[in-house]
Amino acid sequence: MIEKKLDRAITDFIWNVFEIHSQLEDIHTSWAGLLGITEPQWLILMAITELDEGQGVAGIDIANKLRVHPAFVTNQTKTLEKSGFLSRRPGADDARFVLMSLTTKATTDIEKLSKRKLALNSTMFNDLDEKTLATLNAALATIAKNARLAARLLAIDAS
Repeated sequence: MIEKKLDRAITDFIWNVFEIHSQLEDIHTSWAGLLGITEPQWLILMAITELDEGQGVAGIDIANKLRVHPAFVTNQTKTLEKSGFLSRRPGADDARFVLMSLTTKATTDIEKLSKRKLALNSTMFNDLDEKTLATLNAALATIAKNARLAARLLAIDAS
């Protein structure tokens, strides 16, 4: 009996995560549209915002953050550079690595959205306090780690 309840709870959790993912994808598409870019390009800008500590971000780090192929990041960042959202330069230590940073245009355009983003976040997380979010994030990080392991095990079983 307990196992059936646990299985139901896991199934409900998976569908809730799927629903949240779908809603976030729609939200990211809307933000991207306001800047005249695609949703994947928006996510690249957000990843750079998150990862850049002042020296720029390597494409491989962006690809790892977004769980996409590095070639996809290279292609999209070239487009973002042409649109004036990114600057790309060779790494000082290793010229094979291209480091990317947001331009003033990108920073300004994203900043213009910040009040709307805060309002949206307030709506999404209205009933959750900082402690609850910290607990939830810790649980989700554990599930993400275990999901990576499960995916690797499934890939081994499939071969």
